[in-house]
Amino acid sequence: MLDPFCGCGTAVVAAEKLGRRWVGIDITHLSIALMRCRLTDAFPNAEFEVRGEPADVGSARMLAEADRYQFQWWALSLVKAKPVEGKEKKGADRGIDGVINFVDDATGKLKRCLVQVKSGHVSSATIRDLTGTLNREKAEMGLLVTLEPSTAPMRQEVAEAGDYHSPGWNRAYPKLQVLTVAELLTGKQPEMPPTRATFARAERIAGSGHQQPAMASLFEDG
Repeated sequence: MLDPFCGCGTAVVAAEKLGRRWVGIDITHLSIALMRCRLTDAFPNAEFEVRGEPADVGSARMLAEADRYQFQWWALSLVKAKPVEGKEKKGADRGIDGVINFVDDATGKLKRCLVQVKSGHVSSATIRDLTGTLNREKAEMGLLVTLEPSTAPMRQEVAEAGDYHSPGWNRAYPKLQVLTVAELLTGKQPEMPPTRATFARAERIAGSGHQQPAMASLFEDG
């Protein structure tokens, strides 16, 4: 089965449920991230491959130069953050590109780690801006995802921000963190309490035992 405009992956999920071979194609990294989450939730043992995503810093830089919104959505998917903008809206982001939600106490209150994505120059001022955004939004934690390496003054600003103490896990996490694309591509993830699903969790489906050997989605570049 070929779905050249797979979107949220409804046809792909149906094909996987029926044990058919399939290929899904979409032009946006937002759709690819959504489909990956949906497949993983519904079919925990499914084997699939995503082609067309950046695999190293060089290809990530090329994506950022070609389309910064696609880079932003792709970078957010690396930390499982929910974008604050959808496919069409591209207005002012108020310093927030994505959100990672988590619950870490008995009240069940939803808490937030606000995520900024930067593909260009970053400095200590970038961290101060993120701190201001956290204070304005009354968020618990903040994360900067950057294509460029962090500087010593940036790391100093992060250290001075202090920690967020999780009551449920009874441990401290850095209130602010900086992760580079290079670090994320090697598997590093932010230090924070266990998170809630980025997208609405799909119902787990009993599979037919079929394993998909080909690709889950193909990102068509241009």
